[in-house]
Amino acid sequence: MAPPVAEKGLKNVVWQKIKATVFDDCKKEGEWKIMLLDEFTTKLLASCCKMTDLLEEGITVVENIYKNREPVRQMKALYFITPTSKSVDCFLHDFASKSENKYKAAYIYFTDFCPDNLFNKIKASCSKSIRRCKEINISFIPHESQVYTLDVPDAFYYCYSPDPGNAKGKDAIMEAMADQIVTVCATLDENPGVRYKSKPLDNASKLAQLVEKKLEDYYKIDEKSLIKGKTHSQLLIIDRGFDPVSTVLHELTFQAMAYDLLPIENDTYKYKTDGKEKEAVLEEEDDLWVRIRHRHIAVVLEEIPKLMKEISSTKKATEGKTSLSALTQLMKKMPHFRKQITKQVVHLNLAEDCMNKFKLNIEKLCKTEQDLALGTDAEGQKVKDSMRVLLPVLLNKNHDNCDKIRAILLYIFSINGTTEENLDRLIQNVKIENESDMIRNWSYLGVPIVPQDAIDNRLDSKEWPYCSQCPAVWNGSGAVSARQKPRANYLEDRKNGSKLIVFVIGGITYSEMRCAYEVSQAHKSCEVIIGSTHILTPKKLLDDIKMLNKPKDKVSFIKDE
Repeated sequence: MAPPVAEKGLKNVVWQKIKATVFDDCKKEGEWKIMLLDEFTTKLLASCCKMTDLLEEGITVVENIYKNREPVRQMKALYFITPTSKSVDCFLHDFASKSENKYKAAYIYFTDFCPDNLFNKIKASCSKSIRRCKEINISFIPHESQVYTLDVPDAFYYCYSPDPGNAKGKDAIMEAMADQIVTVCATLDENPGVRYKSKPLDNASKLAQLVEKKLEDYYKIDEKSLIKGKTHSQLLIIDRGFDPVSTVLHELTFQAMAYDLLPIENDTYKYKTDGKEKEAVLEEEDDLWVRIRHRHIAVVLEEIPKLMKEISSTKKATEGKTSLSALTQLMKKMPHFRKQITKQVVHLNLAEDCMNKFKLNIEKLCKTEQDLALGTDAEGQKVKDSMRVLLPVLLNKNHDNCDKIRAILLYIFSINGTTEENLDRLIQNVKIENESDMIRNWSYLGVPIVPQDAIDNRLDSKEWPYCSQCPAVWNGSGAVSARQKPRANYLEDRKNGSKLIVFVIGGITYSEMRCAYEVSQAHKSCEVIIGSTHILTPKKLLDDIKMLNKPKDKVSFIKDE
């Protein structure tokens, strides 16, 4: 069976593991099963396979475990669920008694470690109906070929809210995130050296210590019962406040720009063509999207029309031949032409929508942002007065409050914090009193809104301490034992095939995702896999930051006990 996504990459690794540990484990020739999923596993499977792939694995129907369903007592059911009380209770309801069982038998696969109390509950209630009960250790979503998320956006509030009453919730989320990160490493078959950014806060340090302990425990009790030593890969854990600038800048690369400026939800882009409303999913199965998503918008706008002309000329050349064989070839190619042109129309619409927004308000704003972020202007001259650079943006009535707040933040970041008096004046003059917490609450992320020490981003052992003994290649030492024969390519040998796994507490941006691919391309021997609690856009981040000092009554993340 052809892989459901690109042959390489995290999505395919996850699918192959699910295929081997779940479907191959319970497959029986000629037997069809019903599959039950909860909210998380629905997202997980949707990220790495299609319904056609499930059909090939003997799944005839996929159902939501939370919903009422008609019994199908002649069929067996495959439960792929998270080990939570809610999901387990739904399973137990399906097998309340032998006369009321919804299905003939059950195969249960948990995404992660199932607590003893839940396991014992299952064992006591309906063990005779269960053919399999296993944990497969995949508790994350492969968002792209080199990007993963834990799908816990509420972790941002718990990790950065100043409310001391959230301490218990924060501890629970830290434990859960550590468990999930371990499943990322296990899926990649890595036992990495764990490092963390020691500033601006201590979240990264605490999470790194938890991950290191859980990695140690995991590799003591893995399926092979062998202790796996540290591999040449490393895991970097970082607090969101480590780089505030990239989160608020307007990006001009295609993917980051589109998600910032346009209302794209669940990777679905809505557009009009020929007077009709249409939808397109921006996904890696679209090879054109993969090719252009990280390119500058100007390059994209040049490239797509060229591709459309190429296809049009190829089609016309084929149509000009009247032989039977030429007509046969044309008929075969028509769906291919149609598919290619449809993709190009989607991306051309997407690029043009971005440019319309850009020309309307963003173009002049970008120059100001770049000057503030870099500290130099387009001619390379040092910016002497950041306030003078900022003022035209604040006085421009065409810019909305969100863009003005982003510019104010860049100004504050550029001078490493401002005075309370200056901040009050800025907020009052721009009339953003109701949104002022979008600025002030950055201090809870350890970002200096009022003067503090600058953050040094050098990757040295003081700023990026280890939680464990790592291979010498990662601590800057090229030392070789005197008993070994030294090799000229020793460092390259050890680096070959290694991975750099990055985890950011509190969300990653599309520009940071792009960097993972660019660094991997530049350093062929090391693949960067980047992940976080969730994916950010500037608007979503500012909304989350605004909420940090507010009470949060309903949080969906905490697993029910």
